[in-house]
Amino acid sequence: MSVEPPSSDRPTGPPSGPLSGPSQPPSGPPSQPPSGGGGTPEPGGPGPRRPWWRSAPRIAALTAVAVAAVVLAVVLSRGDGDGDGGTGQGGEVFLQAADKTGPDPFTESTANDSSAPPATPSPPTGSTSSNQLRGVDGGAPGLYGGTRNTSACDVEKQVDHLRSAPDKNRAFASVARVDAADVPAYLRSLTPVQLRLDTRVTNHGYVDGAATSYQAVLQAGTAVLVDDRGEPRVRCACGNPLTQPVPQQGTLERTGDSWPSYRSSDVVVVTPSQTIINVFVIYDAAGDEWVARHRGDDGDKDRKTHRPAKPTPSVSASTPTTPTTAETSTPETATSEPTTSEPPTTEPETPDTSTPPPPPEEDTTTTSQSAPTEAAPPSPEL
Repeated sequence: MSVEPPSSDRPTGPPSGPLSGPSQPPSGPPSQPPSGGGGTPEPGGPGPRRPWWRSAPRIAALTAVAVAAVVLAVVLSRGDGDGDGGTGQGGEVFLQAADKTGPDPFTESTANDSSAPPATPSPPTGSTSSNQLRGVDGGAPGLYGGTRNTSACDVEKQVDHLRSAPDKNRAFASVARVDAADVPAYLRSLTPVQLRLDTRVTNHGYVDGAATSYQAVLQAGTAVLVDDRGEPRVRCACGNPLTQPVPQQGTLERTGDSWPSYRSSDVVVVTPSQTIINVFVIYDAAGDEWVARHRGDDGDKDRKTHRPAKPTPSVSASTPTTPTTAETSTPETATSEPTTSEPPTTEPETPDTSTPPPPPEEDTTTTSQSAPTEAAPPSPEL
């Protein structure tokens, strides 16, 4: 079967132009103009959407406002200092008289004697910086006082008070850093004495089931319990645990009690003895004699001893450099002498000479003459 070729005057495929019939408009809005173009929408049609890049100036402006607000809030929240509890622009120190209980006591008073001694060392000669502290070694003979054969505190009464109040006992233990069950043994290991110098400490009260803390100056004559390094650990008039003072800078606001002999230049910080103290050499102002008291003893084993070569604790001044260390000068740089009622330079022998040697000052010579390994936290003159 033959096939004829198609005639040249007849199309052999679909037309090359558009399909027949009217053109239909595209559905939806027209596409966005190309970059740089500025097409105008048809009248009555929807306008073009604003491209995201044209919103950048507005976003930048809003961001700048937000950043400025945050910076202002931070500046206002910081204020002019670091607060009263750290080493910022000062704080508050509470003066506590020897015979006053004070705020937020842990227990009733267990002090047997809170009379201030008649002798208070005078300030060192020469001027000192307002940013200097006065440190005394915890093992120095004459740092503490007391009455021979009489305990400054009733330790067993203190044990009973805390034992009857488990919540207070736990709070006390948390400050002393011992287990609650070990509080009685801890208290019995301490030695009851009286302060002979106005002493700066961190005191701890009891509020709502927990221990609070505040900076305090305890008046000379305050009955305290000291540890085997000579540091005050309990204030007997209130049963409050004590720790080293927190460093403060600037001017401290003094509140609380007052007493005629108070002078900020007389306030000291007790630094821990380099070695364990087995015998404390204390001054009995009532009997005008020196007494050797064994560590942890309530006075039953007290015996008279010789007047120490340096009857007044050596006081040294130093400028604080860090919150935990302070340079301590040699004892001879700032020695203070009592103004009144100091024992005589030569003490007559008494029948007590039959007491067996060795004299207790031999037990404390090394601690009183050597610099402490750990200095108390620095604080400016109060």
